[in-house]
Amino acid sequence: MQEQNQLASFEKAVLPHLDAAYNLARWLTRNDADAEDVVQEAYLRAFRFFSGFRGEDGRAWLLGIVRNTSYTWMQRNRSPELNMPLDDELYKVESNDLNPEAVLLQDASVQMLRQAVEELPVEFREVLVLRELDELSYKEIAEVADLPLGTVMSRLARARKRLQQILASHTRTEVLS
Repeated sequence: MQEQNQLASFEKAVLPHLDAAYNLARWLTRNDADAEDVVQEAYLRAFRFFSGFRGEDGRAWLLGIVRNTSYTWMQRNRSPELNMPLDDELYKVESNDLNPEAVLLQDASVQMLRQAVEELPVEFREVLVLRELDELSYKEIAEVADLPLGTVMSRLARARKRLQQILASHTRTEVLS
């Protein structure tokens, strides 16, 4: 009976955050299959150590495990040729209100932004994804990344600045071509 209660508590605390876990793993590993492997391993770790969960924010707790699992996985398996670009169809924003030219420009902008985010160093990409896509607070990011709050704020500021520089560089390159 206690095992069933623990399973029910685990499911209630962490299963609702599966999409956020996959999103973080996907941005860190840059590969769908790798992200799925990382999330599976992270959920196994989360279940194994669920007795240490004290009922605080399940999302932040799980994303911390996903982050650590991602870094461990990348250290063991990553080689430069394994980096794959994001699948455009998974993240495509569609709007019936735009004409074909506007849709093409929007798709180009989304692709340019996605490429620019992927060019960021992993520690910048991580805080940017957690803040802008997963909408975590600075405090939650600090908990997930096991960083001081000031470090989170400075990394996020530097990530945004670097992203701005990358986008400006891409824009200049496109204008000159």
